[in-house]
Amino acid sequence: MISLSSVLQIENEFDYKVHFAVYNYEEQPLDAFVRSKDEWQAWNEWRGHRDDFNRKYIFSLIKFYPQQERWLFGGIYEVLERNQEKYTVKLLDLHKEFIGRLLIKYPGPGARGRSFLFENHYTKMQISQILEEQYSGETFCDFDKIEHSFDKIEHIIKNQRLDWKTALLNVKGVYLIVDKSNGKKYVGSAYGDSGIWSRWECYVHTGHGLNEGLTEIISLAGIDYARKNFQFSLLEFYSMRTDDQLIIDREQFWKRVLCSNNYGYNLN
Repeated sequence: MISLSSVLQIENEFDYKVHFAVYNYEEQPLDAFVRSKDEWQAWNEWRGHRDDFNRKYIFSLIKFYPQQERWLFGGIYEVLERNQEKYTVKLLDLHKEFIGRLLIKYPGPGARGRSFLFENHYTKMQISQILEEQYSGETFCDFDKIEHSFDKIEHIIKNQRLDWKTALLNVKGVYLIVDKSNGKKYVGSAYGDSGIWSRWECYVHTGHGLNEGLTEIISLAGIDYARKNFQFSLLEFYSMRTDDQLIIDREQFWKRVLCSNNYGYNLN
């Protein structure tokens, strides 16, 4: 392993607090970073009731939850103002080329909290990997391992992730959407000339995929309801050469098995 300090050299460690950004009981910082750099900056601007970032600079790390003891470098911020509501911060050019690319091996701060003295951790960190490009979300996980929230599917489709698109564009199948707020289910299918990718692309743009049962709730609560509550998975997948009637029959089978007509969002 190569020490972090040999690659990311910091002139005065005592001017920094290290920000260990972890799950905040609502979302993962890694998801926020992938979705929007403005959202990620907001993680560094949030103040709360404590003055956590009480030094000139913030050395920000993002919990890389796909792997154990890994942190993604999130940039170095200068604290310009310490307002009562939030911090005003500015992303510096220092080591900017490593943002989202440098993966650090470190067990973590060893205590609860998000802000710690940089000098107590800096020299103990090691470089795990330098990615060729800035991290933009997980690689395709295989058809039978899809268990992804709406906002993750949204990011994958809007960013045209080639590995995901290649896989999902070339299969028909039966999929499941679960509303995690109430446990209700919707069983859908993709057949004809449209693969799973094209079908899910419709959900990303509408929130409901033009399905009557889901349209009712999205028209009332908006697409943010889908982002917060909907989870996607594949029940079955088939070659694009498969006869459409088989897909339709399997869709009806899963509706019966999961009782999604009686207790879910399927209305037919």
